[in-house]
Amino acid sequence: MIRIAYSDVSDLDLVKGYELVTDSRKEKIDNFRFDKDKKLSCGVELLLVRLLADIGINDPVFSIDEYGKPYLSNYADVHFNMSHSGNHIACGISDYKIGLDIEYNDLEIDLDIAKHYFFKSEYLSIINARKPSDEFFSYWVLKESYMKYTGLGFRLDLDSFEVSRNKDKIIGNDKLELSLFDVDDYKLGVASKFKVKEIENIDLIL
Repeated sequence: MIRIAYSDVSDLDLVKGYELVTDSRKEKIDNFRFDKDKKLSCGVELLLVRLLADIGINDPVFSIDEYGKPYLSNYADVHFNMSHSGNHIACGISDYKIGLDIEYNDLEIDLDIAKHYFFKSEYLSIINARKPSDEFFSYWVLKESYMKYTGLGFRLDLDSFEVSRNKDKIIGNDKLELSLFDVDDYKLGVASKFKVKEIENIDLIL
């Protein structure tokens, strides 16, 4: 089982949403200064809870592991991952480990990031692409989704593993599937045991 969903939270009713999230999430929301960031933080938990409820989990207990990755302490066989960027959020649930990342496709991204932190083959693929920023963020979300899949996040260096874009695989890891999607002006990447064929757009109407 794997399910991936995303949402635009630009019009999220923050007052109503705030009352529906956990106390720990409220603390995170309160730490943000701008409503845009508050909506992202609020919306991503609302989306996760919506996906969990759809599979019969209405009493999730969220905990944090030693590396800061959240998990369900009362449903050890259900895994999830969340991400947000710009005005968009994304969430995935699965019965196996999962990592995902969503990023706004910024046309003005500094490609030297790839030059200094990606594999040389990845950098060359980016600068030779017809749309370099598009290629950059394709690599970025796939690499970060894998980093989140491992549970290490940015403790795992970007240049410690290589993404093969022609097969959307991590070179040397035949057991892992990478999936890439275009979502409006965003890229969404997923790392999982399963190839993801489709994703859902869910409106968080409160």
